[in-house]
Amino acid sequence: MERALVALLPMKGHSERIPDKNLRPIAGKPLCFWVLETLQQVPEITQVAINTDSQEIARRCSEYFDVSIHERPEAICGDQVSMNRIIEHDLSLLNGRDCFIQTHATNPLVTPSTLREALALYTNSLDRYDSVFSVTRYQSRFYDASGNPINHAPDELIRTQDLPPVYEENSCFYIFSRSGFGKVGRRIGTLPTMFEINPLEAIDIDDEGDWILAEGILERRLSSHAENSD
Repeated sequence: MERALVALLPMKGHSERIPDKNLRPIAGKPLCFWVLETLQQVPEITQVAINTDSQEIARRCSEYFDVSIHERPEAICGDQVSMNRIIEHDLSLLNGRDCFIQTHATNPLVTPSTLREALALYTNSLDRYDSVFSVTRYQSRFYDASGNPINHAPDELIRTQDLPPVYEENSCFYIFSRSGFGKVGRRIGTLPTMFEINPLEAIDIDDEGDWILAEGILERRLSSHAENSD
């Protein structure tokens, strides 16, 4: 029996570094529309729930997409609120739903095929893992804030491709169950597994530099799609 899968998409109206980021146009449409369109193309997802403190975000998204709106209570509004508290609020409104994928509007480059592959990994590995989260792989020389090497020995200048890889939690998506979240109060459980994605899909828009890079890739995708359609 297949589980009903809900996509959780948190979006706040305020953005510190990029004003009105979630509704700001990028490559021809509001930023949040990109991930919403991606989620629409994943047949395993039966519902999309937007948790927001913005009436404008709620209005615009509801006008163009089939979504559920979770109005964010004042107690969990603000820039310093843990995402796990917001997820906890979402789950309290989604009785009867057990399986979730959480993503962000600031990850417009992740593709439907990547999400489907990650969901298949989760579904087929429930006997081993309780959650899946996306990562970006790096094979470079890293140092801590004091200048100490993290993953290499300076006196052994081996090729970067031979270094042990380091994985960054890129926040593109998290897949978990209600029971798993309930045990530890977080989206990454006690038996998680990582899902590596292409660095170009993993771009998270946090500042104007990220915005410029993401927009260039989106526009190139649109151009390539138009050429292939001719």
